[in-house]
Amino acid sequence: MALSLHPTPARNLEKVRMTLRIERISDGGITTIRLIGRLQVEHLDELKAQITDSGPRVELDLEELSLVDVEVVRFLGTCQAAGIKMVHSSPYITDWVAKERSREK
Repeated sequence: MALSLHPTPARNLEKVRMTLRIERISDGGITTIRLIGRLQVEHLDELKAQITDSGPRVELDLEELSLVDVEVVRFLGTCQAAGIKMVHSSPYITDWVAKERSREK
């Protein structure tokens, strides 16, 4: 299953760029949610729904995630604390999540 989320068109209606694509792949045991593009706070409700609908064993593949904001980083830290594995994460995202998690303690 793939889902693309687009920004709300503003004045420039001729160009609507994809900001985030969510692909969900299940092998029967683990569901991998692959995030592609820019994940921003306005996408979190959809991502939460995808995680909830994916069953008890979920991992987030962040290999093609290019940009996140601070609310997303905090959400990813919450996911880690809940046992959701993050795979293929870039070092900047991994480090930022760790820093935000240490601030919450």
